[in-house]
Amino acid sequence: MTDQPNQPRFLTLAQVADELNVKQSLVQGLIRTGELRGFQIGGRGLWRIGRQDVEDYIAAAYRRTAERIAAGELVDAGPDGEES
Repeated sequence: MTDQPNQPRFLTLAQVADELNVKQSLVQGLIRTGELRGFQIGGRGLWRIGRQDVEDYIAAAYRRTAERIAAGELVDAGPDGEES
């Protein structure tokens, strides 16, 4: 995601799930646990996540992963993400 003028400031659960290549239920779980900031608008189920909040989540995930690798907590994964 980039800071282009035509990009929306807020994303839906589906858009964030698509961006992260995960299911919407995982995005909802990340919001529930506070790992990803989001807010509810109007009726039930209308969630919005700030574009910058998604970028911040990704940056934090990279940091956590690097720390776990440095601590020897993660094993090497193959090209498809499976442990080798």
